Amino acid sequence: MIRSLNSFDLKDKRVLIRVDYNVPVENGVVKDAYRIQCSIPTIKECLEAGASVVLMSHLGRPNGSTNDNYSMISVGEVLSDFLEIPIKFSHDCINEDSINVTIGLHPGEVHLLENLRFHTGEEENDFEFSRLLSKHGQIFINDAFGTSHRSHASNVGVTDNFMHKGMGLLMEKEIQYLMHKFKKPKEPLVLLLGGAKISDKIDMIERFIIKAKSILIGGGMTFTFLKAMGLNVGKSMIDESMISTAKTIIKKARQNRVKIKLPVDFVVSDAIDKPSKIETVSFDSIPDNMIGLDIGPETIKLFSNIILQSGTVLWNGPMGVFEKKEFENGTKSIANLLSDMKDQNIDTIVGGGDSASAIRKFSDIENITHVSTGGGASLELLGGKNLPAIAALEKL
Repeated sequence: MIRSLNSFDLKDKRVLIRVDYNVPVENGVVKDAYRIQCSIPTIKECLEAGASVVLMSHLGRPNGSTNDNYSMISVGEVLSDFLEIPIKFSHDCINEDSINVTIGLHPGEVHLLENLRFHTGEEENDFEFSRLLSKHGQIFINDAFGTSHRSHASNVGVTDNFMHKGMGLLMEKEIQYLMHKFKKPKEPLVLLLGGAKISDKIDMIERFIIKAKSILIGGGMTFTFLKAMGLNVGKSMIDESMISTAKTIIKKARQNRVKIKLPVDFVVSDAIDKPSKIETVSFDSIPDNMIGLDIGPETIKLFSNIILQSGTVLWNGPMGVFEKKEFENGTKSIANLLSDMKDQNIDTIVGGGDSASAIRKFSDIENITHVSTGGGASLELLGGKNLPAIAALEKL
């Protein structure tokens, strides 16, 4: 049983929180602060309960050495704006100075540590590195769902040094919607899968192929399925190594009476960048010299009708190359549809990564039942895997 935040007496305690501030930063400016914003409720709850807070996170891949391009300083500026208070910052996460700053904190104060991955001990889950991190807190709270599929010092090793440990509000919400909710989802359950790789979603498909009523497949992974069915896909992306897997999935779906729906039309082009020719074609008429880059209007109608008859929709992966305006319509239409379904008693759950970015780009994220902050973590949890960081919180 994992302890929730409200089960602790936080007054006058130093709370060490693992957050996920691995956000895009360009020239010292945070370009997308969604993950920072998602951490604020947990931080504020601690502060309002009379605690001081120490925050630790990684940013990018500095490969165990100090690199100013991956400093948490810019993150700290955004965090301070969200909290509307000044925060303390240490240029190292485990040196004596940073630990002294933590020990000197007063209730209501926040201390942000420098990038964990400036030390090799983080990704190696090093015992000594974990021990030094633990000096920053009397209570450990993990609120970094996005890293919970990794066994690192800050989310696994550090827990061995705490008698009092638990999950933050964000982690609790992720577990509720991605684990508990799917033990008995509101039926009928519809999976909407996109993106390029079938391999990323195999475990999830295997788990839900006996639970879902329909599996709708769009995005780049579609063309491997079409190839498996003997159809021509032009110059579209396929994964030769997954063709036999695609055939197996189709067979299993038929055996379990699960409807797999593939696009009936596509937006195709001669190029992704600077296309000179764009047209909409039937699924069985993709020209040899063209690339499928989005689902077409008839597919949007087909998918939308099925989604509107669902009880629960799980969406993971975009319908096309939505970063390009010419090929955004499929993903944009799905995002808007899910947002518009708020009052229809349908649970709309969006996996992390690109589909979460699409929701934020095209529609009102507040209208979605749950949008995950984890990419790989959400895929693994939905695939039925035990995540190391969650298991570490359960361990006595």
